[in-house]
Amino acid sequence: VFFFSSRRRHTRSSLVSWARRCVQETGINAEYMGFMISQGLRFIGSDLAKKIDAELMGELGYTLHQLAELAGLSTAQAIHHFVEKKFPTKPKDKFNILAICGPGNNGADGLIAARHLAQYKYKTQIFYPKPTEKDFYKGLVQQCKIMEIPFLEAMPSHDSLSKNYDLIVDAIFGFSFAGEIREPFKSIINEIGSSGVPIASIDIPSGWDVDKGNINHLFCPEMLMSLTLPKTCAKDYKGAHYLGGRFVPNCLTKKYNLDLSLIHIS
Repeated sequence: VFFFSSRRRHTRSSLVSWARRCVQETGINAEYMGFMISQGLRFIGSDLAKKIDAELMGELGYTLHQLAELAGLSTAQAIHHFVEKKFPTKPKDKFNILAICGPGNNGADGLIAARHLAQYKYKTQIFYPKPTEKDFYKGLVQQCKIMEIPFLEAMPSHDSLSKNYDLIVDAIFGFSFAGEIREPFKSIINEIGSSGVPIASIDIPSGWDVDKGNINHLFCPEMLMSLTLPKTCAKDYKGAHYLGGRFVPNCLTKKYNLDLSLIHIS
């Protein structure tokens, strides 16, 4: 997981010191921690994101199961880091998280992230309004139920969200979503946007146009977990921004000029 900020420039040495301190304070294994230098940062559009996914799951031999597990684990680690920084005094077992999962791959990432967050001892619940009838997704649901993670039967109102949750994980739509937002997700997005609860979005904020940004004037999350590379819609994003993508092989970084300019912590 990599964290980077677009708010100010840092020297290379100060970034190294900051990242090492984050590793020590959060307890996240250094193998998964790092950060991105904002200079030369590459943003990708929906077409390139689809090409990279297709190549990863084609001749490069990755599977959907593998990429989803990496994405969900990265998201859980980033959320843990974000919560430790933003809510340092609140115990994890009293920190209430609601993961709202859509019917596609972004929803799968959310289910996996919820499972890992529960293993981190956060008080986690899931709302999964349109379950996908494929074995992979059914397996993810079963894994969460084995962890005794509650599944809500109805979407809480914005007032209920405000009273009962400390963080909402937005895993509704990913970069492949396009077109009109339909029910029940239109109402769900409106509820979470008006709740005042901090939101952590996976890859893109749900309902945003991948290439044009927040053209529908929806919520802006406090945290964004970009996957592989940040999408074009995040160019002007000013919140806490994380990146999970250490699985991208060198052949793809060279082919698509994806030099991440990363410093790894060891």
